[in-house]
Amino acid sequence: MRILQLTKKFPFPLMDGESVAVHYLSKALSELGLNIDLLSMNTSKHFFNMEDLPTNYDHYHNIYTVEVDNRVKPWTAFLNLFSLNSYHISRFVTTSFKVKLKELLVDSSYDIILLETLYLTPYVALIRKYSNARIIMRSHNLEYEIWERMLKNMQFSLSKLYLIYLVKKLKRYELSNLNVYDYLITVTQRDLSNYVKLGYAKEGTVVPIGIEPEAYPVVDPYMGDILKLSFIGSLDWMPNMEGVSWFLNKVWNVNQDKFSNVEFHIAGRNTPKSFLKKVEKNFIIHGEVPDAKEFILSCQVMIVPLFSGSGMRVKILEAMALGRVVITTSLGLEGINARDKKEVLIANTVNDFIKKIKMCQNDPALMLKIGSAASRLIASKYDNKKNAKHLIRKLKG
Repeated sequence: MRILQLTKKFPFPLMDGESVAVHYLSKALSELGLNIDLLSMNTSKHFFNMEDLPTNYDHYHNIYTVEVDNRVKPWTAFLNLFSLNSYHISRFVTTSFKVKLKELLVDSSYDIILLETLYLTPYVALIRKYSNARIIMRSHNLEYEIWERMLKNMQFSLSKLYLIYLVKKLKRYELSNLNVYDYLITVTQRDLSNYVKLGYAKEGTVVPIGIEPEAYPVVDPYMGDILKLSFIGSLDWMPNMEGVSWFLNKVWNVNQDKFSNVEFHIAGRNTPKSFLKKVEKNFIIHGEVPDAKEFILSCQVMIVPLFSGSGMRVKILEAMALGRVVITTSLGLEGINARDKKEVLIANTVNDFIKKIKMCQNDPALMLKIGSAASRLIASKYDNKKNAKHLIRKLKG
């Protein structure tokens, strides 16, 4: 079985959830005998120098990249007000990518074209024209749902009005293209059920985002006098920025008297300048770190205050696999079958977060117990090789 995988950004380094999700599934499929080529946009927003690609990044048969300028441009954004097209989507539609895709479809014979996320949907018509391959869309989340959830949490402003307009167009695009694919992969059962309710009428299956458990060795945290909380994630992704800002403003900054001997460490790509300028007691900004695993292991607890978004949070999987306690919202835990006070700690309010942080501070034995249970859960339920085998059975069956 020969696959051409299309991505809207190059899936390396493994610094964000989308890259991790793309990497581990493609690697597992390759190890199970499938022949996979990659055609990836190399965007201005997440540009990767291909000369920095490690030599052991060898699970693809061929790698092709096309440089794409996907920056948000004020004039283009203004003109989009007078267009029916979704600005979220149109930033990823380029002639150069079309030319390269056509070249590959004409020169090679593929059994499957795997679209990683909705943003590759504009190329379906071109694929149909030049290939008889089965088109599969892997949805990491319902895109419009992320934005609708964020809008609910935003205060009224001109920016919110503009965003409401953009989200309506994104939703219209997503729903009007539900059945242009031959097969649908979602990462949660909730998402697949929602697609069906919205009108998806073809075949589909759930393949949770998985990792290689052996790549995440458990190291017991150092239980010193200081409880270290961490957050890591791309800070140019609005749900992350929204959640971290909420935690800082509602929990951390106004409750310092409750957090003696507690540090809060933040790492992430594209950290805003307003964060980098903060100089506060026990609050450390690391910016983009070279090794996400080392950063996660350096703290005993990971905080994931997520109130928008859809799909699964890969950084939660990684932290749990490493044996770290994760404190997150019910929404943050979507797609991960973990239980409060068993494999994770769930907090949805200011008081919940304070209570769960104090629980970790006062009961190191409980932290070790939860971290150990978390790593066992990920190894048993979110092993990407097992997930890839399930997908192959579905595609062949």
